[in-house]
Amino acid sequence: MDCGEKIVFPVHPRTAKYMKQYGLWEKASANLVLTEPVGYLDMLKLTGNAKKVLTDSGGLQKEACMLGVPCITLRENTEWVETVEAGWNVLVGAEYGEIFKQIREFEGAAVKTDAFGCGDACEKIVKIIPIIQLFSMGRRDDT
Repeated sequence: MDCGEKIVFPVHPRTAKYMKQYGLWEKASANLVLTEPVGYLDMLKLTGNAKKVLTDSGGLQKEACMLGVPCITLRENTEWVETVEAGWNVLVGAEYGEIFKQIREFEGAAVKTDAFGCGDACEKIVKIIPIIQLFSMGRRDDT
């Protein structure tokens, strides 16, 4: 079944080996772009520009959520329940029909979440440092 969208698939070497071994590499749809694995920054760029993400990676689930990209997780559970609760991640397992249903239907939440913070941690830390320094001034541990 073809979902009608261009799909970029950075393929792990072991996955590529088995795809070739079972004849799946050659059967890949014209819409499926098989690439070498990519580094972290390239993966963030791909994710940020994606319409949707399909993954079994916990880290990618979280990054897609933070970037406001709907994530379809090919697992039955997740360590990042916040992504599901925020409406940016749906768990589909490995059932073919459910995967394609969610590719067609899942759009993610209407509003980007701040479940993992809103990007102001540095400012908060800078405000707290002088307070910590004030309380630690003059203290000595001579025991």
